[in-house]
Amino acid sequence: MGAGGIRLVLSDVDGTLLTSGKELTDATVDAVRAVHDAGIRFTVASSRPAQGVAMLIAPLAIDAPIGAFNGGVFVDGSLAVVDQLPLEVDVAARVIGMIDDAGVSPWLYTGTHWFVRDFDGPHVQHEARVTQYEPTATADLVGALDGRTGPPVKVVGFCEDHDRVAAAEAAITEALGARVSATRSQAYYVDVTHPDANKGAVVAYLSACLGIPTEAIATIGDGRNDTLMFAPAGTSIAMGNADDDVKALATHVTTTNDDDGFARAMHDIVLAP
Repeated sequence: MGAGGIRLVLSDVDGTLLTSGKELTDATVDAVRAVHDAGIRFTVASSRPAQGVAMLIAPLAIDAPIGAFNGGVFVDGSLAVVDQLPLEVDVAARVIGMIDDAGVSPWLYTGTHWFVRDFDGPHVQHEARVTQYEPTATADLVGALDGRTGPPVKVVGFCEDHDRVAAAEAAITEALGARVSATRSQAYYVDVTHPDANKGAVVAYLSACLGIPTEAIATIGDGRNDTLMFAPAGTSIAMGNADDDVKALATHVTTTNDDDGFARAMHDIVLAP
């Protein structure tokens, strides 16, 4: 058990576990091994699809449910869906329409599929390389849904014009309010999920599922969406590359993701005597 009785570490992925080059360093792998050796469980919560964190499961010996899509889908170590919070189909269709109206490119995810309109569309191939997950191209994103694909769990709007993404987020929030959770994990993305699919709800889910009180959970991340898991956790750690307003909401701040900030946090905070 770690400092202050920590029994579970819940980590963000991009900007936290991974470097800016999307690499998992030896120091990070060794730090997670030390966490396990101390009897502390470890898992991740990410806006990525479950398939996009598959490459982390073995090297980090993840031994608790994984919160994909910010908690829209929970999977086990085999990527089998164990729980999910889908969007209503009509809500997903409206979100896609508003993303289109903002001049932003929409993608649609289910627990097992990723749909885009164009394989060569903005950022698609980059995302496929980073997450090691190939999309399916279709002109009608919602029309591609069937019993085999399962229900929609996340809609993404991508654009290099950050103002357009912000406008899409604002329009979606104003029009749909409590029917969705719309957040930007990066300035060029807006992620739209079920209203209860957020990283704060991941903490609550894991607490109930694993029988670990929230005060015995440590969370670590770099994004504004990570602050939702800072609030309920007994220990929260912001990465050095996080914005100042994110750092202000954490109980601790470590160094950047390119300076082994995650590994330092595990040794200096989680495992500190």
